[in-house]
This record gives sequence, C-alpha cells and structure tokens, in this order.
Amino acid sequence: MASIGIVNAALLLGALLVLVGVLSSLIASRFGAPLLLVFLFVGMLAGEDGPGGLQFSDYKTTYLIGSLALAVILFDGGLRTKLASFRGTLAPAAMLATLGVFITAGLTGLVAYLLLDLSWIGALLLGAIVASTDAAAVFFLLRTGGMKLKRRVGTVLEIESGTNDPVAVFLTMLLVELLLQGPRDLGWTAMVSLGEQAVLGSLIGLAGGFLASTLLNRVELPSGLHPVFVVSSAVLIYGVAAVLDGSGFLAVYLAGLVLGNRPLRAYPSVISFHDTATWLCQIVMFLMLGLLVSPAKLLDFALPALLLAAFLILVGRPLAVWLCLLPFGFSRRERTFISWVGLRGAVSIFLAAIPMLSGIPQAEIYFNVAFFVVLVSLMVQGWTVTFAARQLGMVLPQGGEPAKRVELDLPGQLSHEMVGYPIPADSLALRLDGLPKWVRPVLLIRDEQLLDPGAAASLRPHDYVYVLAEPQHLGRLDRLFGSAGDLAMPAENEFILNGSAPMQAVSALYGITLHEAEASLSLAAAVARRLGGAAHIGDRIRFGDATLTVRDTEAGQVTRAGLRLGETIAGAETIEAVLRAEPDLFDRLSTRSKTAWQALLARLRRRDGNGSA
Repeated sequence: MASIGIVNAALLLGALLVLVGVLSSLIASRFGAPLLLVFLFVGMLAGEDGPGGLQFSDYKTTYLIGSLALAVILFDGGLRTKLASFRGTLAPAAMLATLGVFITAGLTGLVAYLLLDLSWIGALLLGAIVASTDAAAVFFLLRTGGMKLKRRVGTVLEIESGTNDPVAVFLTMLLVELLLQGPRDLGWTAMVSLGEQAVLGSLIGLAGGFLASTLLNRVELPSGLHPVFVVSSAVLIYGVAAVLDGSGFLAVYLAGLVLGNRPLRAYPSVISFHDTATWLCQIVMFLMLGLLVSPAKLLDFALPALLLAAFLILVGRPLAVWLCLLPFGFSRRERTFISWVGLRGAVSIFLAAIPMLSGIPQAEIYFNVAFFVVLVSLMVQGWTVTFAARQLGMVLPQGGEPAKRVELDLPGQLSHEMVGYPIPADSLALRLDGLPKWVRPVLLIRDEQLLDPGAAASLRPHDYVYVLAEPQHLGRLDRLFGSAGDLAMPAENEFILNGSAPMQAVSALYGITLHEAEASLSLAAAVARRLGGAAHIGDRIRFGDATLTVRDTEAGQVTRAGLRLGETIAGAETIEAVLRAEPDLFDRLSTRSKTAWQALLARLRRRDGNGSA
C-alpha cells in the first residue's frame, strides 16, 4: 500500500507542476519571457534546492522522456512546414544545420578547453552539446509578440532548428564513445558513420511518412483515432530509425514533412491534437530538466560557464552563421539576426544528460555548464529577440487580427475541406466586387439565419460564411476573410506601380536605393528576392528610406504595389530630367498617381529652394 501511495503522490505532484507551468506561461506571455525559461525555473523551484525540495536524479527516465518529447516536437515541426517554403532556403538552412554545427562545436570546444579542466575531446564534447539551436522558444516569443518574420529568414531558422539536432546528437554520441574507448582514428570512420545515420534516417523517415499517410487515408478508423494513429506512427518511425542506428530525429522530422505536404484525412483534427501534444511534451520535458539540476552546483561553474555563454552568443554562433550564409546573398542585417536567434534550449540539456548516463569522468561538468549556458542564452537572447527583430527590420507588417478559421473534415474525399470564417468589419472580402472564382461558398449565416450560398456574393460585417477549399488555398482564404487593417487601402501620398516595372527605371525615377543584383530585375522579381518567396497583400519592403507595399498579387507574384518616398529622394531637377527623357512614364500613370507626382514635385522644389521639405 505504501508504494501505491507514493505513485499517487507522484501523480499529484506531476499534475500540479504542469498546471503551475501552464499558468506561469500566461505571465510569461505578458512580460515577453521565453516559455522554456519559465518551465525550467518552475522545475528548479520544485527541485532539491528550491522550496519544493523534491529529490530527482533519474537520468535514464530523463533520456527516455526527453527522446519521446523531442521526437513529437520535431515531427510537429515537419508537419507544419510546407515544401513551397523551401525554395531558396533549403541550401542555406542545410549549411547551418551541418557545417554550422561543426563550426560552433569546434570554436566553443576550443574556449571550453581554455576555461575548464577538460581534455581536448571532453572540451569538444561540451561544444557539441551546446552547438544546436532551439527555435521553439523563439517562435513562441514571435507569435506572442504578434510578429511575422521575413519569409526567407523565418524559413531558414525553422528548417535549421528541425534538422540541426541530428548532427549535434551524432557528435555527442561520437565524442562520448571516444572518451570511453580512448583515442583512435576517427576521420574517415566518423564521416562514414555520419553519412550512414543521415541516409538511413532519411530513408526510414520518408518511407515511414508515405506509409503512414497511405494507411491513414485508406483505413477507416473510428472518429477521434486519426490523431492518435499519427503521433504513434511518429514515435514508431523514430524508434525504428534509432534501433537500426539511423538518425531517429531526422527520420521523424522528414516523416512529419511528408505527412504535412500530402492530402491527409482528418487533417484539422490531427493538427489540433498535435498542438496539444507538442505543448504537453515541452512542458513535461522542461519541468523534468529543471528538477534534475541543482542550483547550488551551478554556482560552482558560474564564471567559466558565463564566459563560455558569452563567447557562444557573441562570437561562436555569429562566426558560424556568417561563414555559412556568405555564399547565399543574405544581407548583413539578416545574418546578424539569424546569429542572434541561436537560442540554446532543451536539446542541449538533454544531450548533457548523456555523459551522466554513460558514466564518463567529470560528467557533472557537462550537465551543469550546459544548463548554465542555456539559462544565459534564454535570459539574454530570449528576452531581446523581439527587439532585435524590429531593430534589424526582420518584421513584416500584420494586416490586423488573424482570421478565426473553423475547419471541418469531409469524409469520403481528400481534395477539399470545409472551412468557416466570421467576417470582421474591415475584412478584405467586403472590399471586393464579389468573391474570387476559386472560392466556393456553401453556407452563409446572417443574424442567426441560414441563407443560401448565393447570398455570399454580397457579404456583410459579422456574417459567418462556410466555403469549400483545397488545402493549399487556406492561407489565401485567411487573408481574404481576415481583418485586413489598412494593408489593402492605398495611402494618400503613395505611387502605384505595376509588378512588371523595371527596377532600374524605378530607381532612377524615384531615387530609391537598390542592391546591385536588383538593378536588372522587375519590381515583382525584386520583391520576391527580398521576401524569399511568394508575396502577399500587405507585405512591406524597405528600399533605403522608401517603403514599397504590396497591393495586389497573382500566383504569389506582385501585380501592383504602392511606393511611399522618404526625404532623401532625388531632387526636383533630377526627377524632371528623367521625365523629360522618358515622357511616356508619366503618361502611363493613373490620374491619382499624376496628382501625387505634381504634389511631390512641388514639395521637392520647395525643399531644394529652401533647404528643407
């Protein structure tokens, strides 16, 4: 009976810790604190040196639960990543996830050798443990801050975070084995082993993803079991890859990628379930890692760990990012931001538990130093990532509140879903002359009355519309029925340009600043290059102190954009000379733009004549 009482007490305490962590996240959201940091602190407070006084040192359980949690989190990351976003970002992200991890681990290991009483191999092990990033906390902060990153930057960070963990795990396992067995020739052997793990993990992940999606679509499961089938398949794929000495983390990420980009039965319920499962995995893992550490022991390594964290944040990660992204045309601001978002998190602490499990000498050094580095990273980078994104111009504007979409699965077919939207007063759909042809309304609710779908041609504020849609069009529907704010409304002093306009002529006429590679591009191509992918209504791009706002798009390409000029544009005489040389440019302008031009020239003449605008 005593053992039953212990089990019940453990369940009580576990549930209480989870609830405290969940409620604490509300406070974290208000103050912008990284969620991971909150859960770690809750675990530390409940641990042996905190008010809770709980004794927990079971590294085997930590490894088991950590592996399970990371598998589910990585699978969810792949499930939400669309292959269309890989265009132009896969190569730089893969470079960061492979070569970047090696560079970071090597540089950090060098500093660890100088700061700590470790052998060369032990110092490199510590570098490998803290070499991978944890973007989950970063994107939590960006979402709670209501921010949307530039697509190219955001996608690179997302892909890197989903694929760099297997490299860090491999390095950690390799160096632990080397410490246990002694030095040996690892050059060619290590490369072959890494290649085998990557290839085997990739094959198992891709095959497992295709098999799971095929079974899900063909087998008639009882309602509610589809999400359970998917998450169980993810864990199975991870286990098969790991048992066969492949990369289980890479396999599970690729499996999620396959399922997320194929027609999938009950997709809305699968995504909804994974929201909950991923949150629960993060909470449990972070609380357990917090319980595992002893704050008193952390203080013994405070100074070297602080210096190591400072080097990693200010030198190691930035140098790796700049070297890896140099061939891909990223701007200095983009590379600086990606460097700053090298947030360390649960993976580093999880890897730091492996030396403890393996029983290698000085194992506590790895765990305590890695834990301290993670705390510093979360407190310094985690609390400033939103500020850095705004200061470095990595944030795209939001067009108001996101659409509140309701998704309904339609059994018997996979090509369409039924989705419902409430219509806000400033919805873009209300500004259009009817709905686009690709939108198929099936039901309209107005004043609690069910109306024929034909009434959707004249929507009103506060209507509720249900439409049939192909899954790839859901993003367009969100923008169509969501709150548009002022993004679809041209500003008063804005010049309207066609997407086919040559940027060289635009630069000469408006005096805006271009990158050298943009001079030969059209406006639409230059915008796609800056965004790193498809354009959407309301996207804004800075050209010097001028701002270009996307007004209309077709198939992800800009067809119409509005340009607002700053104060450092060309003088009146320069612009008038361009207009004299190219008179048809002015003739092709709309009446509204001609009026704006006349007002601009009058303002520039006053500025040039008086020395001020």
